Amino acid sequence: MVSDASATDARQVRTRAKLLRAMLTLLEQGPFEGITVRALAAKAGVGYATFFRHYPDKEALLDDLAADEIAGLLGEAMPLFSAENTGRACVALFEFISRRKALWRALLTGGAAPRLREQFVGQARELAAASPNTASVCPIDLRVTFATSATIEIIGWWLRQAEELPIATIAGILDRLVIMPTIAER
Repeated sequence: MVSDASATDARQVRTRAKLLRAMLTLLEQGPFEGITVRALAAKAGVGYATFFRHYPDKEALLDDLAADEIAGLLGEAMPLFSAENTGRACVALFEFISRRKALWRALLTGGAAPRLREQFVGQARELAAASPNTASVCPIDLRVTFATSATIEIIGWWLRQAEELPIATIAGILDRLVIMPTIAER
């Protein structure tokens, strides 16, 4: 027999997943600013009040969505990262994004980009804090902020191109412009 607590937890997980999918769908259809809580609840098939039992506002839902996506991105790319071969991690990063182009386009347009950037920088700082810190003229916090911000700009630029650059090409650009100089600063 399932306890009431686990039933509630499962229900909460399902509702959260519905709300995240609804946000994704609505972001693909228009800018974040035009999305209302009523539209989110309707698209998710949940009551208006139910939305507020899970999130205080639509910004919190977007933060949750961006955090999940950044964690997935870093989870795939970071294990491949090494100072000797930074290119493998760059390719993994763009392969991850390529599988989710509509989502990333939506996250990087219509007002969601600042929240995505904030999530990306925050999670990258946590990873950097857990890594051994070598002495450098440039503080690690600045290096992380620069590298993640530049990475987001390159991703956005790539997604806006009418003719798609191959993953290997855009990964090489990221590696040469951002990753290798940042690593060299260590």
